Amino acid sequence: TDLASIGSSISAAGNTAAGPTTALLAAGADDVSAAVAALFGSYGQTYQTVSAQMASLHQQFVQGLVTGSFSYASAEAAAAAPLQAAAQSVLDVINAPTQAFLGRPLIGNGANGAAGSGADGGAGGLLYGNGGAGGSGSLAGQKGGNGGAAGLIGNGGAGGAGTLGTVGSGGIGGNGGAGGFLLGHGGAGGAGGFLSNGGAGGAGGFLMGAGGAGGPGGFGFGGTGGNGGAGGSGGAMFGAGGVGGTGGDGGGGAGIGGAGGTGGTGGLLLGAGGSGGDGGRGDALGGVGGAGGTGGAGFFGNGGGGGSGGASVATGGTGGAGGAAGLLIGDGGSGGYGGSASAVASQGGAGAAGGKSGMLFGSGGAGGAGGAGQGAGGSGGVGGE
Repeated sequence: TDLASIGSSISAAGNTAAGPTTALLAAGADDVSAAVAALFGSYGQTYQTVSAQMASLHQQFVQGLVTGSFSYASAEAAAAAPLQAAAQSVLDVINAPTQAFLGRPLIGNGANGAAGSGADGGAGGLLYGNGGAGGSGSLAGQKGGNGGAAGLIGNGGAGGAGTLGTVGSGGIGGNGGAGGFLLGHGGAGGAGGFLSNGGAGGAGGFLMGAGGAGGPGGFGFGGTGGNGGAGGSGGAMFGAGGVGGTGGDGGGGAGIGGAGGTGGTGGLLLGAGGSGGDGGRGDALGGVGGAGGTGGAGFFGNGGGGGSGGASVATGGTGGAGGAAGLLIGDGGSGGYGGSASAVASQGGAGAAGGKSGMLFGSGGAGGAGGAGQGAGGSGGVGGE
């Protein structure tokens, strides 16, 4: 492109100079002036001839480069295919023994479950590889498939979504797969179908990794919404707990919102607890917020915040309790807010208590505020110690 634009600029400049340089007027009527004008005019004509030849040569040069670039790209693609095939062949040989005896590869990602099958995701490679995602459920309200677990290093697969279901309840969401033994995050839980719970998040890797988020609960079509899935726990040593899933909204009239999922526990040595999921909205009663996860199950980490109670027409949901901090150091999680209520003489949901602080350093979590109600507001939660 740059070479072509340079050629166009040179041609334009030559065309602009053609008139003034090839048709010079004589300075006077004498023979000397006429001879000088003719001489310089011939120089201009010669320049135009040479310029046209150079433009043609430039065009041929640009065309040659374009053709060469296409040939290079084609040759590179042709050379890459055998190399990729050879690499895959070597990998197949490496994976063959473990695939035959243990049903999983040594290196490589697990296969995803097919959509609509509810099949579990395949396990990741023993040494390295992510778990496959679970397949979504079928139209008959089938459960979503669980995510595949990772091996030594890798992330767990996400759980498949439960289907809505043509009659009755939908399927629950699949659980997320666990992260790798040494390093890796847990997979997220799948969403629940109608009236069904979301899947739990997968646990983080043993050494390090965050827990997966819980799946949201399904909508309560004329009934109670599904509960959100619990967040996965953080790695046994290091890692934050997963966030709890949101509760599903309840159906109209007498519908009740689903409860939010509990936040995952932080890693044993270090890691914050996951926040609890918010409760779902319900016309009759809002869902309860999920409790926050405990921070650093052993020593260090902040507690997770409690989820808010679900809003409602009649009675707001209660907030979820804040998670306690790690044993030694950390702040407690704040309590969840109570859900609001909108009908005349309705009752707002109560706020939840804040989590306890660490023994050596840290502050207790703030209590959650009560929800507003047209009749009476909800009581506020107590702060953590």
